[in-house]
Amino acid sequence: MKQVKNLLSKIIPFKIKDLLYKNGLTKIKFWQFYKKIEKNFFLIDEKYYLCRPKFRYVMLAVVKIAGQQFKVKAGDSLYVPHIEGKAGDSVEFTDVLFTHDGSSINSGANVNAVVKAEIVNDLIKGDKVIAFKMKRRKGFRKKHGHRTQYTQIKVTAIA
Repeated sequence: MKQVKNLLSKIIPFKIKDLLYKNGLTKIKFWQFYKKIEKNFFLIDEKYYLCRPKFRYVMLAVVKIAGQQFKVKAGDSLYVPHIEGKAGDSVEFTDVLFTHDGSSINSGANVNAVVKAEIVNDLIKGDKVIAFKMKRRKGFRKKHGHRTQYTQIKVTAIA
């Protein structure tokens, strides 16, 4: 029974273990239960994980594009305010405010990165926005509307 408790303490969190024992978990029931969940646990560096962890780090950056800040990583697709260029053109953004790869964080003047992107769709119109002004009993009515123009880009690299 000590072996069962030791194995349970390694795999199953404390509260779940107590619930199992209170509900009458025996050795046989435990091994049936363990065989079902054994496939879902991974032992890496003497730690059990419920799913296979991904220990790879993705480089992140915060970029200023047309006065707005975007958090990007390689492969992201974004809608940014309209940029000059045709579909398929490459664009570089040098106004990078922050970068983070797995080990180091750079911000401010320390950042010397460039975000490279490709224009996927050169002109996309946003939703209609209508500004309606009216003063009652005066016959004053103004209706202004617009659709903001965006460009869809795909970030190819952060260098």
